[in-house]
Amino acid sequence: MTLTVTILCILSLVLLITWGRLNAFLAFLLVALATGVALGIPPESVTRSVQKGLGDTLGSLVVVIVLGAMIGKMVAVSGAAQRISQVLIRRFGERHIHWALMLTGFIVGIPLFYNVGFVLLVPLIFSIVRQLGKPAVWLGVPMLAALSVTHGFLPPHPSPTALVGQFGADMGRTLLYGFIVSVPAIILAGPVFARTLRHISSKPPETFTSITLPDHELPGTATCFFASLLPVLLLAGTTLMPMFQKPEGATASWIVFLSEPAVVMMISLVYATWALGLHRRMKMDTIMAHYAEAVKDVSLILLIVAGAGALKQVFTDSGVSGQIAGLMNGAPLPPLVLGWLIAAIIRVAMGSATVAGLTTAGIIAPVIPATGADPNLMVLSIGAGSLMFSHVNDSGFWMFKEYFNLSVKDTIRSWSLMETIVAVVGLLAVLALDAVIH
Repeated sequence: MTLTVTILCILSLVLLITWGRLNAFLAFLLVALATGVALGIPPESVTRSVQKGLGDTLGSLVVVIVLGAMIGKMVAVSGAAQRISQVLIRRFGERHIHWALMLTGFIVGIPLFYNVGFVLLVPLIFSIVRQLGKPAVWLGVPMLAALSVTHGFLPPHPSPTALVGQFGADMGRTLLYGFIVSVPAIILAGPVFARTLRHISSKPPETFTSITLPDHELPGTATCFFASLLPVLLLAGTTLMPMFQKPEGATASWIVFLSEPAVVMMISLVYATWALGLHRRMKMDTIMAHYAEAVKDVSLILLIVAGAGALKQVFTDSGVSGQIAGLMNGAPLPPLVLGWLIAAIIRVAMGSATVAGLTTAGIIAPVIPATGADPNLMVLSIGAGSLMFSHVNDSGFWMFKEYFNLSVKDTIRSWSLMETIVAVVGLLAVLALDAVIH
Protein backbone atom coordinates (compact mmCIF):
# COMPACT_ATOMS: atom_id res chain seq x y z
CA MET A 1 0.00 0.00 0.00
CA THR A 2 2.80 2.43 0.89
CA LEU A 3 4.54 1.90 -2.46
CA THR A 4 1.23 2.33 -4.28
CA VAL A 5 0.72 5.70 -2.59
CA THR A 6 4.28 6.71 -3.52
CA ILE A 7 3.75 5.81 -7.18
CA LEU A 8 0.43 7.69 -7.26
CA CYS A 9 2.08 10.76 -5.73
CA ILE A 10 4.85 10.73 -8.35
CA LEU A 11 2.25 10.34 -11.12
CA SER A 12 0.37 13.28 -9.61
CA LEU A 13 3.56 15.34 -9.76
CA VAL A 14 4.00 14.46 -13.44
CA LEU A 15 0.38 15.35 -14.26
CA LEU A 16 0.43 18.63 -12.34
CA ILE A 17 3.48 19.81 -14.27
CA THR A 18 2.69 18.42 -17.73
CA TRP A 19 -1.12 18.41 -17.98
CA GLY A 20 -1.98 20.96 -15.30
CA ARG A 21 0.81 23.36 -16.39
CA LEU A 22 1.55 24.10 -12.74
CA ASN A 23 4.85 25.68 -11.78
CA ALA A 24 7.28 22.90 -10.78
CA PHE A 25 7.97 24.41 -7.34
CA LEU A 26 4.27 24.63 -6.49
CA ALA A 27 3.74 21.09 -7.79
CA PHE A 28 6.55 19.73 -5.61
CA LEU A 29 5.17 21.58 -2.58
CA LEU A 30 1.59 20.36 -3.04
CA VAL A 31 2.66 16.78 -3.70
CA ALA A 32 5.07 16.79 -0.72
CA LEU A 33 2.27 17.89 1.64
CA ALA A 34 -0.23 15.42 0.18
CA THR A 35 2.31 12.60 0.19
CA GLY A 36 3.19 13.20 3.84
CA VAL A 37 -0.45 12.97 4.91
CA ALA A 38 -1.14 9.96 2.66
CA LEU A 39 1.90 8.08 4.00
CA GLY A 40 0.80 8.49 7.60
CA ILE A 41 3.00 11.30 8.88
CA PRO A 42 1.07 13.15 11.64
CA PRO A 43 -0.48 16.30 10.10
CA GLU A 44 1.35 18.57 12.54
CA SER A 45 4.66 17.00 11.48
CA VAL A 46 4.17 17.16 7.71
CA THR A 47 4.97 20.86 7.48
CA ARG A 48 8.09 20.34 9.63
CA SER A 49 9.29 17.65 7.21
CA VAL A 50 8.66 19.97 4.26
CA GLN A 51 10.46 22.87 5.93
CA LYS A 52 13.41 20.68 6.87
CA GLY A 53 13.70 19.41 3.30
CA LEU A 54 13.54 22.94 1.92
CA GLY A 55 16.16 24.27 4.33
CA ASP A 56 18.58 21.34 4.19
CA THR A 57 18.58 21.28 0.40
CA LEU A 58 18.96 25.00 -0.16
CA GLY A 59 21.48 25.40 2.66
CA SER A 60 24.12 23.39 0.83
CA LEU A 61 23.31 24.57 -2.69
CA VAL A 62 22.23 28.17 -2.82
CA VAL A 63 25.75 29.63 -2.61
CA VAL A 64 27.19 27.34 -5.29
CA ILE A 65 24.32 27.83 -7.75
CA VAL A 66 24.05 31.59 -7.32
CA LEU A 67 27.80 32.20 -7.55
CA GLY A 68 27.97 29.88 -10.56
CA ALA A 69 25.25 31.93 -12.27
CA MET A 70 27.19 35.13 -11.60
CA ILE A 71 30.41 33.71 -13.05
CA GLY A 72 28.53 32.52 -16.12
CA LYS A 73 26.95 35.92 -16.60
CA MET A 74 30.34 37.64 -16.47
CA VAL A 75 31.79 35.15 -18.96
CA ALA A 76 28.89 36.00 -21.27
CA VAL A 77 28.68 39.80 -21.05
CA SER A 78 32.45 40.40 -21.06
CA GLY A 79 32.94 38.68 -24.41
CA ALA A 80 35.01 35.86 -22.88
CA ALA A 81 32.83 33.18 -24.48
CA GLN A 82 33.20 34.89 -27.86
CA ARG A 83 36.99 35.00 -27.48
CA ILE A 84 37.16 31.30 -26.51
CA SER A 85 35.11 30.42 -29.59
CA GLN A 86 37.33 32.46 -31.90
CA VAL A 87 40.55 30.94 -30.57
CA LEU A 88 39.35 27.36 -30.88
CA ILE A 89 37.98 27.92 -34.38
CA ARG A 90 41.31 29.36 -35.54
CA ARG A 91 43.18 26.50 -33.91
CA PHE A 92 41.09 23.71 -35.43
CA GLY A 93 40.61 25.23 -38.87
CA GLU A 94 37.61 25.14 -41.19
CA ARG A 95 37.89 21.41 -41.87
CA HIS A 96 37.44 20.50 -38.20
CA ILE A 97 35.18 23.39 -37.26
CA HIS A 98 32.57 21.12 -35.66
CA TRP A 99 35.21 19.81 -33.22
CA ALA A 100 36.11 23.39 -32.30
CA LEU A 101 32.47 24.19 -31.61
CA MET A 102 32.13 21.05 -29.50
CA LEU A 103 35.10 22.08 -27.36
CA THR A 104 33.76 25.64 -27.10
CA GLY A 105 30.43 24.32 -25.84
CA PHE A 106 32.16 22.16 -23.26
CA ILE A 107 34.46 24.87 -21.89
CA VAL A 108 31.85 27.62 -21.86
CA GLY A 109 29.16 25.21 -20.64
CA ILE A 110 30.99 24.49 -17.38
CA PRO A 111 30.25 27.88 -15.79
CA LEU A 112 27.13 28.75 -17.84
CA PHE A 113 23.66 27.43 -17.12
CA TYR A 114 22.15 25.64 -20.08
CA ASN A 115 19.57 28.21 -21.22
CA VAL A 116 22.09 31.03 -20.90
CA GLY A 117 24.71 29.03 -22.81
CA PHE A 118 22.21 28.17 -25.53
CA VAL A 119 21.13 31.76 -26.11
CA LEU A 120 24.75 32.95 -25.99
CA LEU A 121 26.36 30.34 -28.25
CA VAL A 122 23.73 29.65 -30.90
CA PRO A 123 24.22 33.11 -32.50
CA LEU A 124 27.95 32.31 -32.70
CA ILE A 125 27.05 29.16 -34.62
CA PHE A 126 24.91 31.18 -37.02
CA SER A 127 27.69 33.68 -37.65
CA ILE A 128 29.99 30.79 -38.64
CA VAL A 129 27.23 29.36 -40.83
CA ARG A 130 27.09 32.66 -42.71
CA GLN A 131 30.87 32.85 -43.05
CA LEU A 132 31.53 29.28 -44.17
CA GLY A 133 28.23 28.23 -45.75
CA LYS A 134 28.14 25.00 -43.73
CA PRO A 135 24.87 23.27 -42.66
CA ALA A 136 23.57 24.90 -39.47
CA VAL A 137 22.40 21.70 -37.76
CA TRP A 138 25.67 19.91 -38.54
CA LEU A 139 27.59 22.75 -36.87
CA GLY A 140 25.15 23.27 -34.01
CA VAL A 141 24.65 19.74 -32.68
CA PRO A 142 28.27 19.20 -31.47
CA MET A 143 28.23 22.42 -29.46
CA LEU A 144 24.77 21.80 -28.01
CA ALA A 145 25.64 18.19 -27.14
CA ALA A 146 28.54 19.52 -25.08
CA LEU A 147 26.29 22.08 -23.38
CA SER A 148 23.76 19.36 -22.58
CA VAL A 149 26.39 17.06 -21.07
CA THR A 150 27.78 19.76 -18.79
CA HIS A 151 24.22 20.59 -17.70
CA GLY A 152 23.41 17.00 -16.78
CA PHE A 153 26.76 15.67 -15.54
CA LEU A 154 28.94 18.38 -14.05
CA PRO A 155 28.76 20.58 -10.96
CA PRO A 156 28.11 23.49 -10.44
CA HIS A 157 24.98 22.88 -12.54
CA PRO A 158 21.86 22.56 -10.35
CA SER A 159 20.91 18.88 -10.68
CA PRO A 160 24.37 17.29 -10.29
CA THR A 161 25.23 19.74 -7.51
CA ALA A 162 22.02 18.84 -5.65
CA LEU A 163 22.61 15.12 -6.15
CA VAL A 164 26.15 15.38 -4.77
CA GLY A 165 24.74 16.89 -1.58
CA GLN A 166 21.86 14.44 -1.24
CA PHE A 167 24.00 11.35 -1.84
CA GLY A 168 26.94 12.47 0.29
CA ALA A 169 29.21 12.30 -2.76
CA ASP A 170 32.49 14.17 -3.17
CA MET A 171 32.18 17.22 -5.43
CA GLY A 172 35.74 17.04 -6.75
CA ARG A 173 35.67 13.30 -7.42
CA THR A 174 32.27 13.55 -9.11
CA LEU A 175 33.68 16.28 -11.33
CA LEU A 176 36.70 14.16 -12.30
CA TYR A 177 34.53 11.13 -13.03
CA GLY A 178 32.18 13.45 -14.91
CA PHE A 179 34.94 14.55 -17.25
CA ILE A 180 35.79 10.92 -18.04
CA VAL A 181 32.16 10.02 -18.72
CA SER A 182 31.55 13.22 -20.71
CA VAL A 183 34.20 12.57 -23.37
CA PRO A 184 32.60 9.59 -25.18
CA ALA A 185 29.10 11.03 -24.72
CA ILE A 186 30.00 14.36 -26.31
CA ILE A 187 32.03 12.86 -29.15
CA LEU A 188 29.42 10.28 -30.19
CA ALA A 189 26.40 12.57 -29.74
CA GLY A 190 28.26 15.54 -31.22
CA PRO A 191 30.65 15.33 -34.19
CA VAL A 192 30.01 11.63 -34.94
CA PHE A 193 26.21 11.81 -34.90
CA ALA A 194 26.22 15.21 -36.63
CA ARG A 195 27.64 13.57 -39.76
CA THR A 196 24.21 12.03 -40.34
CA LEU A 197 22.53 15.46 -40.21
CA ARG A 198 24.22 17.25 -43.10
CA HIS A 199 21.14 16.87 -45.30
CA ILE A 200 18.79 18.66 -42.87
CA SER A 201 17.97 22.05 -44.30
CA SER A 202 17.95 24.93 -41.85
CA LYS A 203 17.78 28.66 -42.45
CA PRO A 204 18.13 30.37 -39.06
CA PRO A 205 15.90 33.46 -38.63
CA GLU A 206 17.67 36.80 -38.64
CA THR A 207 16.00 37.56 -35.31
CA PHE A 208 18.40 35.20 -33.53
CA THR A 209 21.56 36.66 -35.01
CA SER A 210 23.46 38.55 -32.33
CA ILE A 211 25.88 41.44 -32.66
CA THR A 212 29.39 40.29 -31.81
CA LEU A 213 31.88 42.53 -30.04
CA PRO A 214 34.86 43.83 -32.02
CA ASP A 215 38.17 42.11 -31.32
CA HIS A 216 39.73 45.03 -29.48
CA GLU A 217 36.92 44.97 -26.90
CA LEU A 218 37.38 41.30 -26.01
CA PRO A 219 39.42 40.09 -23.00
CA GLY A 220 42.75 38.32 -23.53
CA THR A 221 42.76 34.64 -24.44
CA ALA A 222 44.50 33.37 -21.31
CA THR A 223 42.21 35.41 -19.07
CA CYS A 224 39.08 34.05 -20.78
CA PHE A 225 40.12 30.42 -20.49
CA PHE A 226 41.40 30.79 -16.93
CA ALA A 227 38.29 32.60 -15.69
CA SER A 228 35.98 29.99 -17.24
CA LEU A 229 37.94 26.99 -15.99
CA LEU A 230 39.08 28.24 -12.58
CA PRO A 231 36.30 26.44 -10.63
CA VAL A 232 37.26 23.18 -12.35
CA LEU A 233 40.98 23.72 -11.76
CA LEU A 234 40.50 24.41 -8.05
CA LEU A 235 38.17 21.45 -7.48
CA ALA A 236 40.36 19.08 -9.47
CA GLY A 237 43.56 20.32 -7.80
CA THR A 238 42.29 19.93 -4.24
CA THR A 239 40.90 16.48 -5.09
CA LEU A 240 44.06 15.17 -6.76
CA MET A 241 46.62 16.62 -4.35
CA PRO A 242 45.96 14.16 -1.47
CA MET A 243 46.34 11.27 -3.94
CA PHE A 244 49.98 12.16 -4.54
CA GLN A 245 51.01 13.51 -1.15
CA LYS A 246 49.19 13.13 2.16
CA PRO A 247 48.88 16.63 3.63
CA GLU A 248 49.17 17.14 7.38
CA GLY A 249 48.45 19.82 9.96
CA ALA A 250 47.65 23.29 8.73
CA THR A 251 48.17 22.28 5.10
CA ALA A 252 45.46 19.64 5.35
CA SER A 253 43.09 22.15 6.94
CA TRP A 254 43.66 24.65 4.15
CA ILE A 255 43.12 22.00 1.48
CA VAL A 256 39.82 21.02 3.09
CA PHE A 257 38.82 24.71 3.25
CA LEU A 258 39.79 25.40 -0.37
CA SER A 259 38.04 22.26 -1.61
CA GLU A 260 34.68 23.42 -0.29
CA PRO A 261 32.53 24.18 -3.37
CA ALA A 262 31.27 27.48 -1.91
CA VAL A 263 34.86 28.66 -1.34
CA VAL A 264 35.91 27.53 -4.82
CA MET A 265 33.06 29.45 -6.43
CA MET A 266 33.73 32.56 -4.34
CA ILE A 267 37.42 32.61 -5.33
CA SER A 268 36.44 32.10 -8.96
CA LEU A 269 33.87 34.90 -8.84
CA VAL A 270 36.34 37.34 -7.27
CA TYR A 271 38.82 36.59 -10.05
CA ALA A 272 36.21 36.86 -12.82
CA THR A 273 34.94 40.15 -11.37
CA TRP A 274 38.42 41.63 -11.43
CA ALA A 275 39.87 40.09 -14.60
CA LEU A 276 36.79 40.28 -16.84
CA GLY A 277 35.20 43.35 -15.28
CA LEU A 278 37.09 45.86 -13.15
CA HIS A 279 40.45 45.32 -14.87
CA ARG A 280 38.78 46.15 -18.18
CA ARG A 281 37.21 49.32 -16.72
CA MET A 282 33.72 47.95 -16.31
CA LYS A 283 32.00 49.89 -13.54
CA MET A 284 31.14 48.08 -10.33
CA ASP A 285 27.51 49.24 -10.61
CA THR A 286 27.30 47.60 -14.04
CA ILE A 287 28.86 44.38 -12.76
CA MET A 288 26.45 44.22 -9.83
CA ALA A 289 23.51 44.81 -12.20
CA HIS A 290 24.64 41.84 -14.29
CA TYR A 291 24.95 39.72 -11.15
CA ALA A 292 21.45 40.73 -10.07
CA GLU A 293 20.14 39.56 -13.45
CA ALA A 294 22.00 36.28 -13.01
CA VAL A 295 20.31 35.69 -9.64
CA LYS A 296 16.91 36.33 -11.23
CA ASP A 297 17.75 33.77 -13.92
CA VAL A 298 18.32 31.00 -11.35
CA SER A 299 15.78 31.96 -8.69
CA LEU A 300 13.12 29.62 -10.06
CA ILE A 301 15.67 26.82 -10.37
CA LEU A 302 16.54 27.27 -6.69
CA LEU A 303 12.88 26.97 -5.75
CA ILE A 304 12.48 23.80 -7.84
CA VAL A 305 15.55 22.30 -6.17
CA ALA A 306 14.14 23.20 -2.75
CA GLY A 307 10.76 21.69 -3.62
CA ALA A 308 12.41 18.44 -4.67
CA GLY A 309 14.27 18.42 -1.35
CA ALA A 310 10.95 18.77 0.50
CA LEU A 311 9.50 15.72 -1.29
CA LYS A 312 12.65 13.72 -0.55
CA GLN A 313 12.40 14.57 3.16
CA VAL A 314 8.79 13.42 3.24
CA PHE A 315 9.81 10.11 1.68
CA THR A 316 12.52 9.76 4.34
CA ASP A 317 10.39 10.72 7.34
CA SER A 318 7.51 8.48 6.29
CA GLY A 319 9.77 5.42 6.15
CA VAL A 320 8.96 4.72 2.50
CA SER A 321 12.58 5.34 1.55
CA GLY A 322 13.64 2.43 3.71
CA GLN A 323 11.02 0.18 2.14
CA ILE A 324 12.14 1.16 -1.36
CA ALA A 325 15.75 0.48 -0.36
CA GLY A 326 14.80 -2.98 0.88
CA LEU A 327 13.04 -3.82 -2.35
CA MET A 328 15.76 -2.43 -4.57
CA ASN A 329 18.42 -4.32 -2.65
CA GLY A 330 17.11 -7.53 -4.20
CA ALA A 331 16.17 -6.04 -7.57
CA PRO A 332 17.63 -7.73 -10.67
CA LEU A 333 18.86 -4.41 -12.06
CA PRO A 334 22.20 -2.95 -10.88
CA PRO A 335 21.58 0.20 -8.79
CA LEU A 336 23.34 2.46 -11.32
CA VAL A 337 21.08 1.17 -14.10
CA LEU A 338 18.04 1.53 -11.85
CA GLY A 339 18.85 5.17 -11.08
CA TRP A 340 19.34 5.87 -14.78
CA LEU A 341 16.07 4.17 -15.73
CA ILE A 342 13.95 6.02 -13.16
CA ALA A 343 15.44 9.36 -14.22
CA ALA A 344 14.90 8.55 -17.91
CA ILE A 345 11.23 7.66 -17.37
CA ILE A 346 10.56 10.85 -15.39
CA ARG A 347 12.46 12.92 -17.97
CA VAL A 348 10.39 11.58 -20.89
CA ALA A 349 7.19 12.10 -18.91
CA MET A 350 7.94 15.57 -17.53
CA GLY A 351 10.44 17.16 -19.91
CA SER A 352 12.74 18.86 -17.39
CA ALA A 353 16.16 17.31 -16.86
CA THR A 354 16.57 19.14 -13.56
CA VAL A 355 13.20 17.97 -12.21
CA ALA A 356 13.90 14.40 -13.42
CA GLY A 357 17.25 14.29 -11.63
CA LEU A 358 15.98 15.79 -8.39
CA THR A 359 12.86 13.62 -8.27
CA THR A 360 14.92 10.49 -8.84
CA ALA A 361 17.28 11.49 -6.04
CA GLY A 362 14.49 11.27 -3.47
CA ILE A 363 13.60 7.75 -4.65
CA ILE A 364 17.10 6.35 -5.11
CA ALA A 365 18.96 7.93 -2.13
CA PRO A 366 18.28 5.02 0.28
CA VAL A 367 19.42 2.51 -2.34
CA ILE A 368 23.01 3.78 -2.21
CA PRO A 369 23.95 2.69 1.33
CA ALA A 370 21.80 -0.44 1.01
CA THR A 371 23.56 -1.65 -2.16
CA GLY A 372 27.00 -0.09 -1.73
CA ALA A 373 26.69 1.82 -5.01
CA ASP A 374 29.29 4.53 -5.61
CA PRO A 375 27.48 7.84 -4.85
CA ASN A 376 29.70 9.77 -7.27
CA LEU A 377 28.80 7.44 -10.13
CA MET A 378 25.13 7.47 -9.11
CA VAL A 379 25.12 11.25 -9.60
CA LEU A 380 26.40 10.72 -13.15
CA SER A 381 24.08 7.81 -13.90
CA ILE A 382 21.01 9.80 -12.89
CA GLY A 383 22.39 12.80 -14.76
CA ALA A 384 22.63 10.72 -17.92
CA GLY A 385 19.10 9.37 -17.50
CA SER A 386 17.74 12.87 -16.93
CA LEU A 387 18.80 13.83 -20.48
CA MET A 388 16.93 11.00 -22.20
CA PHE A 389 14.88 11.77 -25.36
CA SER A 390 13.93 15.44 -25.09
CA HIS A 391 10.67 15.97 -26.99
CA VAL A 392 7.64 18.27 -27.17
CA ASN A 393 7.25 18.68 -23.38
CA ASP A 394 10.78 20.11 -23.01
CA SER A 395 11.53 23.81 -23.51
CA GLY A 396 14.94 22.90 -24.94
CA PHE A 397 13.22 21.03 -27.77
CA TRP A 398 11.30 24.14 -28.79
CA MET A 399 14.28 26.45 -28.41
CA PHE A 400 16.27 24.26 -30.80
CA LYS A 401 13.35 24.01 -33.24
CA GLU A 402 12.67 27.75 -33.36
CA TYR A 403 16.29 28.94 -33.38
CA PHE A 404 17.21 26.56 -36.20
CA ASN A 405 13.85 27.00 -37.95
CA LEU A 406 13.15 23.26 -38.26
CA SER A 407 10.07 21.07 -38.56
CA VAL A 408 9.03 18.94 -35.58
CA LYS A 409 10.14 15.85 -37.51
CA ASP A 410 13.64 17.23 -38.17
CA THR A 411 13.91 18.42 -34.56
CA ILE A 412 13.19 14.91 -33.31
CA ARG A 413 15.60 13.50 -35.91
CA SER A 414 18.40 15.78 -34.70
CA TRP A 415 17.85 17.21 -31.19
CA SER A 416 15.87 14.36 -29.61
CA LEU A 417 18.19 11.65 -30.94
CA MET A 418 21.24 13.65 -29.86
CA GLU A 419 19.91 13.79 -26.29
CA THR A 420 19.13 10.07 -26.40
CA ILE A 421 22.68 9.24 -27.49
CA VAL A 422 24.06 11.36 -24.65
CA ALA A 423 21.88 9.47 -22.15
CA VAL A 424 22.71 5.96 -23.41
CA VAL A 425 26.43 6.54 -23.93
CA GLY A 426 26.59 8.28 -20.55
CA LEU A 427 25.17 5.20 -18.83
CA LEU A 428 27.53 2.84 -20.66
CA ALA A 429 30.51 5.04 -19.73
CA VAL A 430 29.41 5.10 -16.07
CA LEU A 431 29.12 1.30 -16.00
CA ALA A 432 32.53 0.92 -17.65
CA LEU A 433 34.10 3.33 -15.15
CA ASP A 434 32.42 1.49 -12.27
CA ALA A 435 33.95 -1.79 -13.52
CA VAL A 436 37.41 -0.20 -13.65
CA ILE A 437 37.45 1.53 -10.25
CA HIS A 438 35.69 -1.26 -8.38
